[in-house]
Amino acid sequence: MCTVCGCGTASLMNAPANEVQADGTAGRAHAHPHDHDHDHDHGHSHDHGHFVDHHHEHALAAIDFGKGLAGVNVPGVSQERTISIERDILSKNNAFADANRRRIHQAGVFAMNLLSSPGSGKTSLLVRTITDLKDRWPMAVIEGDQQTSNDAERIRRTGAQAAQINTGKGCHLDAHMVGHALEQVALEPGGLLFIENVGNLVCPAAFDLGEACKVVVLSVTEGEDKPLKYPDMFAAADLMLLNKSDLLPYLDFDVDACLAAALRVNPRLQILTVSARTGEGLPAFYAWIEARAAAVMGPIARLA
Repeated sequence: MCTVCGCGTASLMNAPANEVQADGTAGRAHAHPHDHDHDHDHGHSHDHGHFVDHHHEHALAAIDFGKGLAGVNVPGVSQERTISIERDILSKNNAFADANRRRIHQAGVFAMNLLSSPGSGKTSLLVRTITDLKDRWPMAVIEGDQQTSNDAERIRRTGAQAAQINTGKGCHLDAHMVGHALEQVALEPGGLLFIENVGNLVCPAAFDLGEACKVVVLSVTEGEDKPLKYPDMFAAADLMLLNKSDLLPYLDFDVDACLAAALRVNPRLQILTVSARTGEGLPAFYAWIEARAAAVMGPIARLA
């Protein structure tokens, strides 16, 4: 996770001409609070003129840096130090996430955290969903990208409100960033909030943003073994949308193998096959949203 990824600064943009930093100020960078140094001094040298080629007579095993106490290994950094940093980062994040969750719940809004690798069609799926559902629910979107407000502008063209968070070098949204973005959108009772995370199948899985559920989008243009390669993401998700189903006739993609891989990682994962382009499977997704929203917002409505 972020003890090794090199996250940088973040800024929040309500509109392209109105930039607000993620610490709530204008014109001053907000330091992403990871409280650690990213300089990686390996302390040893390699001859980089060739790839590992020792002419072994046996098959080369995978080089696994995931055996430490924290499940990660940074050369030159103790595992005790690494796990301490991770716990500190996530503890601070979770406190912000709890505050976000209370705010969202008190507004009577159902929030979803959308996650995927880049190019999965996540934004296209979101645009189609908003277009289809805007007469049924008030909706707001928080968009996360390293740079540009392109996706927020796409969302605004549907008529929905959108706040753009630019993370700079950061590879994920965190709850502190989302807390500032919540100040830029109106949360209407009985509405939906979509948080479109930075395209990345690794770090976003570890960070609670205050959402009610995580939805991971995987496209058929990716490998069917992605859930096994990036298990934390699929283990954390409540729903997987297998997107771009309209391309299946043209691809060598084993749907059954993909679904089996996802369920191997998370037996409780719900899976829907959809196409943002044709609309295939989207009514089932909308029904899922309605059912989950009723389960989350029902108790709040009774308390009100």
